[in-house]
Amino acid sequence: MDNKKLEKLILENGIPKYRLSQIQKAILIDAQESFLNISNLPLELRTILNKEIEILPFKIKTLLVSKDERAIKALLVLKDENLIETVLISPKPDVWSACISSQAGCALGCLFCATGKEGFKRDLTVDEITSQVLFWRQYIKNNLAPKNENLKFENIVYMGMGEPFLNWENVKESIIELTDPKLFNFRNRGIAVSTAGVVDKIEDFADTFPQANLAISLHFADNAKRSEFMKINKLHDLNKLKLALKNYLSKSNRRIFIEYILMDKVNDTKEDALKLAKFLKEINSAKLLHVNLIRYNSIGFGLNPSSPNTTQKFKDILKKEGVTVTIRKSLGADISGACGQLAGEK
Repeated sequence: MDNKKLEKLILENGIPKYRLSQIQKAILIDAQESFLNISNLPLELRTILNKEIEILPFKIKTLLVSKDERAIKALLVLKDENLIETVLISPKPDVWSACISSQAGCALGCLFCATGKEGFKRDLTVDEITSQVLFWRQYIKNNLAPKNENLKFENIVYMGMGEPFLNWENVKESIIELTDPKLFNFRNRGIAVSTAGVVDKIEDFADTFPQANLAISLHFADNAKRSEFMKINKLHDLNKLKLALKNYLSKSNRRIFIEYILMDKVNDTKEDALKLAKFLKEINSAKLLHVNLIRYNSIGFGLNPSSPNTTQKFKDILKKEGVTVTIRKSLGADISGACGQLAGEK
């Protein structure tokens, strides 16, 4: 829901200001799907709202549920017919997180990622970003909560389509809305933003949201190899990224999550592991750096996931080098909702 448009409508129609908070609570917190159902509003106001304001700025094209029912992926059609994807996942029992998109498509073109295959379409508006969260809040209310009243919807991860820091102004405003107690009321610590390494925005992020979480899609600790697979590295190389992360830690003192997708015979050797450990040690805050190892979800491109055995060996090397590391189970692979798989379907 476009909060700016709603605020303007309330002001221009001389509607008492307290009605604004009633509307926002009913839609954003209580997940009402129609203004007509907000019983504590006058019928005339409900009718005006129903005519003038859209609650969701997109339509559902496809909704898929994984076999284990721990991941749900939605393919959404925007008003201009562009497609975006968002995924709801349950990393642990009774706790749900939403992975949301910040752009339609992506300009980075990383060779292992499905989103970049279609190229960049456009940035998403604040409303289009936050409405993905509202969509899942509605879905939980109607489909999950009736079966389990103890479940919690706690975390928002900007790790869907697009590079969040290339749409920073809209992403920033969307986080402000999501963490506003009068709007979506998520905790700052429940927000995580993942970047492929747009270093000039990392400092802005630390200044604006010191309690939110930062994730770095690293995947390579070698400049030549990273530049081959991730063209962003040609502009923001590992040396610049290292400096930006040092500065971030000095400001926020918050743990940084290092995402590392393991691809067979590409970035999964002992040498790769030692280079990663060296890169992290040079940032000088090992206790505040946590590596998530993720076996690649094969989507073509001639790339394959590292074997479970290779993944374990990679982890063991990092641990021996003093790196805090876990192997992350990738949820939603069977519905193409796992890391690296998000791509619009025609």
